Amino acid sequence: MPGTLVYSRGLEGVTIPPRRGDSFAAAVLPFLFRPMPGAETFHGPADAYERLIGRYGASLAAALIEFAGVEPGMRALDVGAGPGALAGALAERLGADKVAAAEPSEPFAEGFRARLPDVELVAAPAESLPFADATFDAVLSQLVLNFVTDAEAGVRELARVARPGGVVASCVWDYADGMTLLRAYWDAAREVEPERGVAADEAVTMSGFDEAELAALWRGAGLEDVRTGRLVATATYDGFEALWEPITTGIAPAGAFCVSLDEPGRAALHDAFQRRLGVGDEPFTVEAVAFAVTGRRP
Repeated sequence: MPGTLVYSRGLEGVTIPPRRGDSFAAAVLPFLFRPMPGAETFHGPADAYERLIGRYGASLAAALIEFAGVEPGMRALDVGAGPGALAGALAERLGADKVAAAEPSEPFAEGFRARLPDVELVAAPAESLPFADATFDAVLSQLVLNFVTDAEAGVRELARVARPGGVVASCVWDYADGMTLLRAYWDAAREVEPERGVAADEAVTMSGFDEAELAALWRGAGLEDVRTGRLVATATYDGFEALWEPITTGIAPAGAFCVSLDEPGRAALHDAFQRRLGVGDEPFTVEAVAFAVTGRRP
């Protein structure tokens, strides 16, 4: 059995810029020599995402569904569905005819349709869902909210399409500490490119989404019975190169940072990342923590 890695590092001395209500680019551009995109980095190949972060999808989805209290008989919506990890888990619990999904990235939508052909999928961002008010018993999003251009508007939309008494739940990575893989990656980036690495670090660019901030967003959208928690997910990789390869495709902010470097910079990032994770060619399992929030529409 591969060992489970838990990597922790504080962010002493890092100044966190305001995040809420700003696009990723608007938050980061002043801090970079070259722009580092956020949501737009997910318009790359869905299979690259699946090999990088998608490996956490099943275990995280199971944890979020339990945390939210999704039960058979409910009708559920997955917002920002990506290639379909959460929607797939919802379909297993509720039936494909009881699940709908929204995803704005066409490459991810293609992956979703191939994976879940019987689940309704619409092309839409979280801030503008093409569903009537009070349509779903459960509205969930997984690893999405911090990439939404206007988080407040996005949560209001999630609440709008929930039925009275319906549950609205979401989770985002604990980038500053608990997301082992990305914490090690961005520490390596800061080592190789100190100024740009700090500015692109998702603990900086995705700040404002801890448990207290999430609870405030939920209450601000008029949701009640709000509670927060921490979810643990795991991913297994065949070896370090299996982890590194999808990063080189440019997928996600980590990949965008990697491909922005020259060849020597990428080589240095590769070596620093591997050293910080402490893994080699053998299979290994990585643990990650996500902040979660749930509430009910009055």
